[in-house]
Amino acid sequence: MTDKISPADLDALLENGWSKTDDRDALTKTFKFENFVEAWGWMSRAAIHAEKLNHHPEWSNVYNRVEVVLTTHDTGGLSELDAKLAQKMDAL
Repeated sequence: MTDKISPADLDALLENGWSKTDDRDALTKTFKFENFVEAWGWMSRAAIHAEKLNHHPEWSNVYNRVEVVLTTHDTGGLSELDAKLAQKMDAL
């Protein structure tokens, strides 16, 4: 079982542009790129990190924009896996 996200990790993510969703215990962020190819490339790199963590985002892509939602279904809300994946995505 995955541990719930720590308050310190949650605060750090909120300071880095992530937002809590209104309808459930999840985080969301929109990443913007120069064009579709850059957005798709970022998604490909992020997918490798997600696969290594065995933790997969809910996301959608429209042209140069990728909207990401992170939550851990097994815990019914935010977990340390969400924090790790969000940090990897931000580093890309």
